Parts: sequence; structure tokens; C-alpha cells
Amino acid sequence: MNDKLKLSGWVIWELRNAAGVLLFRDECHNLVVDEGLELIASLLIGGGTAPSHMAIGSDGTAPDPSDSALGTELARVVFTSATVTDNVITWVGTFGPGVGTGTVQEAGIFNDGTTGDMLCRTTHGAFVKAAGDTLTITWDLTLSDV
Repeated sequence: MNDKLKLSGWVIWELRNAAGVLLFRDECHNLVVDEGLELIASLLIGGGTAPSHMAIGSDGTAPDPSDSALGTELARVVFTSATVTDNVITWVGTFGPGVGTGTVQEAGIFNDGTTGDMLCRTTHGAFVKAAGDTLTITWDLTLSDV
């Protein structure tokens, strides 16, 4: 018998203006970074701190397993929600008006409001979040066997 655990992430970006009109929607994959794998192992033995925050940034450099922070962080928020259904963890982060304003190209999941361990990171083509816009990111992490 050979058990294998696979982690795969799917990220949905939705940008709305002050009137609630959808300006931008796209989806992409993520990378669970080395630090994230260590965090998961620590959590399995009762150590570590569970992910609690999502951050966005402006650096478009492709994710790398050695990443431990965003390239250029713009803002970090506590999860709007965090749920588990079957083998899928879903985190939602909401960056309201005035939060994370600027050119957005990256996002990450962390276990602290200012520093902490990075679980996963993704990058996306650049888009601008204006001061009155709200960006909602829905991040699914699926645990499966391969």
C-alpha cells in the first residue's frame, strides 16, 4: 500500500465597484509553499497556529516553493469565512473600500495578522483595485489522495 496526499488550490478573484457591479472575475491555481507544508505537519501533531488571514500584493513574480511572504504586500485581512466541506477547505477574504488599493497581482494565506507562516501563494495578471472597490477572494484547498 502506498498512500499519497495531494494538496491543490483554486482561487477565485472578484472585484466589484462601490455600486456592487462586477468589474473583474477570474480563477487560477495556487502553490502550497514549503513553509506551508511544514505548518500542516506541525498542525497535525497539535503545534502551530492555523491559517487565519489572507493578504494581497503587487508583485507578479511567479510563486516558488521557497516563498515565505508576498513580494510586495498591500494589505492583510482576517478571513471573512473559513469552512470545511468533505475534503475541501474554503477561505474567503474581503478587501473592502480603501483596503489594498493599487495594482494587485498576488495573494497568500497566512497564520498571523502581520507576519506568520505562509501556507500558499498565487499570482495573477495585474488589475487595479480602486479606492472604492471591494475585492473578494475565495480560496479552496482540496486534500485528496493520488
